[in-house]
Amino acid sequence: QVQLVESGGGLVQAGGSLRLSCAGPGVISTIRSMGWYRQAPGKQRELVASVTFGGSTNYADSVRGRFAISRDNAKNTMYLQMNSLKPEDTAVYYCNRADWGYLNWGQGTQVTVSS
Repeated sequence: QVQLVESGGGLVQAGGSLRLSCAGPGVISTIRSMGWYRQAPGKQRELVASVTFGGSTNYADSVRGRFAISRDNAKNTMYLQMNSLKPEDTAVYYCNRADWGYLNWGQGTQVTVSS
């Protein structure tokens, strides 16, 4: 089974930046739309950004203008550049497909934004 691996999370002050990476060897380049999801304590997992194979992007209203999603199909890697972080961005961030169905979920990467 394919395993997606997220990395790049950490503790940052409000207003700071982080860059998340998602590695999916042999997989990401075959998927039409990939996305970043997040799950905060006590809340449901939500899709925050997606990117198609051709580079078209979509964002949740809560992150639009602050986050930027991208993918490198040759490297089977996806990224999420997060700027102007807010305490409400605190969550575990996961990557997965955003077109239909899901691959096995990875362990995610924790992002904590302090006020």
